[in-house]
Amino acid sequence: MTDARTFVEEARREKLEQLAALGVPGYAYGFERTHTAVEALEAFRPDGQVRVRCAGRIVSRRGHGKTTFCHLADQGGRIQVYFRRDDLGREAYELVKLLDLGDVVGVGGYMFQTRTGEITIHAEDVMLLAKALRPPPIGKEDAAGTQHGTLTDTELRYRQRYADLMVHPEQRDVFRIRAETIRYLRAFLDGKGYLEVETPVLQPIYGGALARPFTTHHNALDARLYLRIATELYLKRCIVGGLERVYELGKDFRNEGIDRQHNPEFTMLEFYEAYLDYTDVMAILEEMLHGLVMHLFGTPVIDRFGTMFDFTPPWPRRPYLELIEEFAGVALASTSDEALLDLLRQRDVPDIDPLPRGKLIDEVFKEYVEPHLVQPVFVLDFPLELSPLAKPKRGDPTLAERFELFVNGSELANAFSELNDPDDQRGRFLAQREARAAGDADAHEVDDDYVRALEYGMPPTGGCGLGVDRLVMLLAEQESIRDVILFPTLRPTE
Repeated sequence: MTDARTFVEEARREKLEQLAALGVPGYAYGFERTHTAVEALEAFRPDGQVRVRCAGRIVSRRGHGKTTFCHLADQGGRIQVYFRRDDLGREAYELVKLLDLGDVVGVGGYMFQTRTGEITIHAEDVMLLAKALRPPPIGKEDAAGTQHGTLTDTELRYRQRYADLMVHPEQRDVFRIRAETIRYLRAFLDGKGYLEVETPVLQPIYGGALARPFTTHHNALDARLYLRIATELYLKRCIVGGLERVYELGKDFRNEGIDRQHNPEFTMLEFYEAYLDYTDVMAILEEMLHGLVMHLFGTPVIDRFGTMFDFTPPWPRRPYLELIEEFAGVALASTSDEALLDLLRQRDVPDIDPLPRGKLIDEVFKEYVEPHLVQPVFVLDFPLELSPLAKPKRGDPTLAERFELFVNGSELANAFSELNDPDDQRGRFLAQREARAAGDADAHEVDDDYVRALEYGMPPTGGCGLGVDRLVMLLAEQESIRDVILFPTLRPTE
């Protein structure tokens, strides 16, 4: 039995055939547009002398015999169009009668104001640009003229983002914020003399983070390759080679679970500068993100998720161990692994029994501390065992000169005084190899070529990785990372 939607689609195909019989092609090659909807509204003058040519998708339609009103929506707004048979002529009006919601059309005419006060295009010609064979998921229009979309299924919105953007114009604003954020980050670093570089996405040895990779095989080389999990090690090779300020803004890939803050494919900004340490990087990150918020919103204080977030620098600096003692109530120096396990069992954290001590500490931090890190705050000096690429902290070699930036309980950035001692780095890699053999699937691989690069001498370097998707989640007030990625990774459908 054919469902109702299929009947609608068949009716639209019949109209396409009728249009063809009238000599009207269903899919045009172009249209000379003079104004967007917003520009046409701004150009209006009551004397009727303003003529415009606009194009867009039909999002509402009301026919009254020899006249028809519709609204055309484009990227930035929408405008009403008035069609009258006596002005268009019989043949052109036959085209108007065959138009449906979702069709893309171009119109030319003069601007006027209706009795209800709505600025409108009085159409003098019309052109079909693309026939919509599927009806758009557009709901009813309220008295104010606002469309209420019927596309409410979250999973369907992600799978059919084109329909989501069509029905929910506010979603387009999310991706405008994303684009402007990326544009600003690039401009900021370019302005400070950083060089944007590109490093391999396919790598023979993955590294730069503690994560599991995606694996592939190169047939011609008969070699196993990995999608990169980070750009760090290649960017630091650039530092060794004499490119003293470098950054890369691009995709990383981690073969991990999917949740509100994690997507297997995500966007990272990493930047590195010679002769800096992690305190210098904090200052750069403060300046960058404060400037970004001011650029986007004109104020350092923004209201998101019911909280006022203040990006005015300087931001607090809080030691990692101090925060664990404050919120979990334990001093790690005198706390056994079993006590850490008990803390995690109290919160029903899964899969913790086989974890080494460093991972247990990190899980305690995530469970007990992160939810309290609401305002921008730098968390400093992580245990060295959690930081295989960072220099030991001056004065306490059990800790690393590392910070993470947290906002709204979420990690946005991770940075180090980069380890540049090749012998120390080799030893850290070997310790990671032992952890991998003991069952830690996220442990770092041994990268002999990277150690070789360090043996040529890498100057003291400060580096940082910033999660662009999570940053945009905050700026655009979106609860899930899938809402800020146009086409997120989803489970395959049958």
